[in-house]
This record gives sequence, C-alpha cells and structure tokens, in this order.
Amino acid sequence: MIREKMLRQAADRSFIWDVAVIGGGATGLGVGVEAASRGYRTLVLERLDFARGTSSRSTKLIHGGVRYLQQGNLSLVMEALHERGILFRNAPHLVRHQSFIVPVYEWWEGPFYGIGLKFYDILAGKMGIGPSRNLSREETLEKIPTLEPIGLRGGIIYFDGQFDDARMAVTLFRTIDDLGGCVLNYMNVISLIKEDGLICGLTAIDEETGNPYTIRARCVINAAGVFVDSIRKMDAPCAETLISPSQGVHLVLDKSFLPGESAIMVPHTEDGRVLFAVPWHNRVIIGTTDTPIPNPQIEPIPLSEEIDFLLTHAARYLSKGPGPEDVLSAFAGLRPLIQQKEDRKTAMISRDHQVMVSPSGLITIAGGKWTTYRKMGEDTVNKAELVAGLEKRRSGTDALKLHGWLEDPDRRDSLSVYGADAREITDLIRKDPVLGEKIHPRLPYRRAEVIWAARKEMARRLEDVLSRRTRALLLDARASMEAAPLAAKLMAGEMGKDEAWQQEQVTGYLALAGNYLVS
Repeated sequence: MIREKMLRQAADRSFIWDVAVIGGGATGLGVGVEAASRGYRTLVLERLDFARGTSSRSTKLIHGGVRYLQQGNLSLVMEALHERGILFRNAPHLVRHQSFIVPVYEWWEGPFYGIGLKFYDILAGKMGIGPSRNLSREETLEKIPTLEPIGLRGGIIYFDGQFDDARMAVTLFRTIDDLGGCVLNYMNVISLIKEDGLICGLTAIDEETGNPYTIRARCVINAAGVFVDSIRKMDAPCAETLISPSQGVHLVLDKSFLPGESAIMVPHTEDGRVLFAVPWHNRVIIGTTDTPIPNPQIEPIPLSEEIDFLLTHAARYLSKGPGPEDVLSAFAGLRPLIQQKEDRKTAMISRDHQVMVSPSGLITIAGGKWTTYRKMGEDTVNKAELVAGLEKRRSGTDALKLHGWLEDPDRRDSLSVYGADAREITDLIRKDPVLGEKIHPRLPYRRAEVIWAARKEMARRLEDVLSRRTRALLLDARASMEAAPLAAKLMAGEMGKDEAWQQEQVTGYLALAGNYLVS
C-alpha cells in the first residue's frame, strides 16, 4: 500500500465519496470494511496511526464475555458469541481457540461458576468451540503448574478466542484496500463542511506535510472511539458528552509465570472486575483494571495503584508472585463506554454499541468492543444507507474472508499472523538472508518485517513498527528500545529518509517507550 497514491485519490476535489469515516481503530475500520464490501466509495481517515489508541491495547480476547453473563446482558453475550464464530471463520490466521481455567478455592465456586459456564456453552450454540467441564485438583495443576496450590479444590475449563488486536487492524485496512476503498493514517479532521445545515464533507490536515484536504462525501461517520465527543462538538458545540472513558491496564510477564497453554480467569475481583492471565506471543498478559478517566489523553499511562492492584491479585493466584522487576511492559487503554444516566461503576457499564444521527446528518457509532466490530460496522452502514439515501445493499461481511486469510496457519511460526502474506516476507529473506536476522535477541521479529511494514502496511513512524506492526513494545519495552536504532535505519532505507529522520524517530520512540517501563 502506497500512502502517496491514497493521498492523490483523497485530493481529487471532483470526487464525491459515498462514505467518509473518521477514525481508524476497530470501529472505524469495521465500518470501512462493511461500506467498501457493499461497493460504496469508501474513505477512512485516522489522525494518528491505525489502532493507535484503545484498539491496540486490549486483553487480546475474542470472547462472548463471561462478565456480561453475570450482569444478565444475554443479548450482548449471544451477539458476541455469534461474532466470535464469524471471526474464527473469516480470519483463522489471527484468531485462535484459547482454553481458560477458573481456579476453585471455595466449595461454592465449583457449582456456581460451573453452571454459569454451561449456560455460556448453551448460548454459543452451533458457534461453540468446546464444552466447559470440571477439573480435579490434580488436573488443574497439571494444566497450570504455577497456580497457587494452597487451598485449591479444582478448576473449571472453558473455551474462548484469542487474537492480536493491532495485527487485526492491519488486516482490516488492507481488506478495505483490497475492496477498492481508501485508507489514510496521519490525517487529522479539523472541521466538517455543511450546506444548508447538512454535512456534506470535511476538511483534514496531512500531519506529515501540513497540507489541507477538502473532502466531499454523501455521508460522514464519526467512529473516533473514546474521542467521538470531539467530533460531535465540531458538528454542534453544545452537543452533550456521550463517552465515559475508563482505563484498563495490563502487565506483560515472562512465559515462566504461566508455562502451559491454558489461561487463568478469575470471575470476580475486589472491584468487580474479571482478572485474566493469558499466554500471548510467548509472554503472559495480566489484566485488567477499570479506572474512570474524565480527561482522556492520546497516550494513557498506567497509574501506580493500577500496577500494584494487578501484581497483588496475580500473587494471590500464582505460586510465585510477580514483582515490579518482572514486568516486561505495562500498557494502558481507554474504553469508550457510553455514559449512563444513573451513577454506576465503569465495570458495570454495558459494552453495547449505539448508532446515533445528529440533525445535520453526522452518524456517530459509540461503545462496543473488538469482538463485535463487524456487527457494529453492519449496523452503522445500514443507518448510513437511510441517512444518505445510498442504494440499499445487503451485508456480506459475515462470510468475507479477510486479507491474508489462511485456513491452517502454522502457529509455531511467528510469521503466521501475516497469513498468506508470510510467503512474501519469506521471499524477502530468501533474496537477502540478512533480513532473516532478528532485530533483537529477546524479540521474535525479523528485519524483513520492518521492511514489510514500511513497504506494504503504511507504517510511517518508528513507533508504528515497534508497537503495532510488530508488538515489540508490548512484549519487552526495554528490548524494543534497544532495537530502535536498527529498526529506524531499516525504515529509513526503505522510505528514503536521512540520518536526521532516524535520530528524530529514535528519540521520540525512547520517550514513548519509557512510559511502558515499571522498574
């Protein structure tokens, strides 16, 4: 994908887009895939990099949501389980089955959670991926040998899905390109264009050049995630606040803390959260917290009390409790929760999505989560057809194979997340074996992946490569900082940048990555 080609397309003032989407995270990209797959002329604009915010900072799960079952939100659970099944089918190179074990320490936990998880199985129906069942104490410790054995009575195993969120975002924007749509990162929407009080386009600034672009569209969709209110206020300065942001923090540990293939799920912590310890890319992710954040920032930072909370709770369930020195990376994401009229803890606010239309015709999609991104896109484009008078076309994304689709990927190969594109990366290495070398001894990523990210995946900055095209920043923040000069040099060679650009990128990245260090 060549960004300059996309810019030329966006700059054509005689062209009128059917759908212009503001936001390049899970929501905006989902809307973009839906619109482009229906044959609409589709443009997606992201002010930073794709999935730069919440969408690359999830717990990496594709799941129905056991917690939503506890809250009695059966419709959301059923919808999410259905969408989970679709994702297994449409992106098998990115989404895989994951076993979870609920450890049982109290006599009542076995029957209580066991019955709930059986109901979870029933709700999944044909989309189920394996029945839950009780485990003896011995079976539980065999699957998770590092689980705290004192007081352990047994466990319950159930099955859900896992994925790589940022790689899913890459897959979605490449799918939009495959379908004939246009996607651009580092394009900041600064105003909406109106005629007779109705929105007919927008103005955006290219963050790389400072050049302004006037874009005409039959329909403008606000899919800016936690920042949808800023776009709503562009439309109507007095628009009421819609989003109640909540911060979720995750810690990344060495795989030795959870050496098996199964994850741990604790259904209820002190603040009513579900706690996960999940194997991911040969590391372990511990999460998450739920902290109201009234003034969200572009780069949220884990609070010390959130880190302490996760370490304390992890120590209760692991025989060797992790300390700050064991944290390879700590990252925070902001949930775009829809504000409730009644005063409720953010952990209890629904993850449902809502599609709204302003008097000027601005369509806003808010709320939701990664698992239901496709349904969110479908609902939003259905609304866009009505608002903009687009020719009604049936959705087909439930059967759309996403870019890179590969039926049976070899998950032992770190390139499996690229799906069918892995062959082209392998070709790069075959032509230049040096590109097969790792960018750092403690990271699984090869030099060829940096080249590929800049050449084919619209990576424009060093952070794009080390944080989202690869997951180096999350897997080991210090190692990624040490790899930064080499990665910048590889990018510069591919993009025709000079040494000053390299130094600027490394300096900026080191400042960013320092926020992911705990000790």
